[in-house]
Amino acid sequence: MIPIAKPYLTEEEAQAAYDTILTGWITQGPKVQEFEEKFAAYTGAKYAVAVSNCTTALHLAMIVTGVGPGDEVICPSMSYIATANAIKYVGATPIFAEVQPETYNIDPLDVEKRITDKTKAILIVHQVGMPADIDVFQELCDKYGLKLIEDAACAAGSAYKGKKIGSHSELVCFSFHPRKVISTGDGGMITTNREDYYNRLKLLRQHGMSVNDRVRHEANKVIFEDHVEVGYNYRMTDIQAAVGIKQLEKLDWIVIERRKIAAAYQEAFKSLDFVRLPLEKEGYYSNYQSYSIYLKRSCQVGRNELMQELLDKGIASRRGIMTAHRETAYKDKCGVLSLPVSEDLQDKSVIIPLYVPMDEEKIKYVIESFRSIVTPETITAH
Repeated sequence: MIPIAKPYLTEEEAQAAYDTILTGWITQGPKVQEFEEKFAAYTGAKYAVAVSNCTTALHLAMIVTGVGPGDEVICPSMSYIATANAIKYVGATPIFAEVQPETYNIDPLDVEKRITDKTKAILIVHQVGMPADIDVFQELCDKYGLKLIEDAACAAGSAYKGKKIGSHSELVCFSFHPRKVISTGDGGMITTNREDYYNRLKLLRQHGMSVNDRVRHEANKVIFEDHVEVGYNYRMTDIQAAVGIKQLEKLDWIVIERRKIAAAYQEAFKSLDFVRLPLEKEGYYSNYQSYSIYLKRSCQVGRNELMQELLDKGIASRRGIMTAHRETAYKDKCGVLSLPVSEDLQDKSVIIPLYVPMDEEKIKYVIESFRSIVTPETITAH
């Protein structure tokens, strides 16, 4: 079976975790601080705060921007459900907007139509690693007095207009889940250029505690902590951070290798006029966290049939990115909501395997298998 994805983890990560365990510092210690500093430097942000996952990162981002009950946050429905859930966690309402069919990213024209006097923030998603147009959304936020938050769960290593994702706006949230380009098993990171956000995020992730364990341990005087507000247990462990440091060292290389595989797919499928391939516009640099193909009406094979035939050939695939407004948790709360572009993309897109290392034989097999299924007459003629 060729999997849809798998993390690139080596003996270096295993050794880093082992060495960290033996130090006795296994949570919220020096490795977490080191990972934060190195991640901030990598993205070009002033600060980075490590947390337990991207969902908790998004939750904390909502809190520090003041989003709460009665507020509305505009976001794409076409995203993993955690995007919308983070808005619900603070008692606010997600307002689902359309996406652009070529990029799968939220459509700024549709977003502006949905802004009301209740709108507090816009939550954009860099879908499958392809950057959204950050500048356009920042202009919208400036125009209407809104906060901009980036869901960069899939975008570590991606870049927008020459700068790595993570430094363009006030709050950017990353994931290190195994499906992502680099992984710590699970885990997340928030980057920010605002010192006040940075200080509060550190408080909130650790029960609102004024002094963390590492500072108390390293002090030569007795220090008593205070819990200055109700916070959460959203900490990353030092074991995860040690793995993350090693992963971060390889991130640029991993992205280059992923882009080579994506380029092979682009070349192999560009002649198929009944599919639409990922679009990377000038100034946008994707890490290709996933490779999604849209099947046009003229395609002879349906999406589900294609997925089953790929599976029969030993190739895993996934349906198009989910639409939260059609999930049970949300569909009864959304009323009559039609997002035809998002729905069409989910129903007619398929994500095919892309991971590092993926050898030439497997890449070739995926390409040949896909083409043989969607163009059976052509293959038979040969």
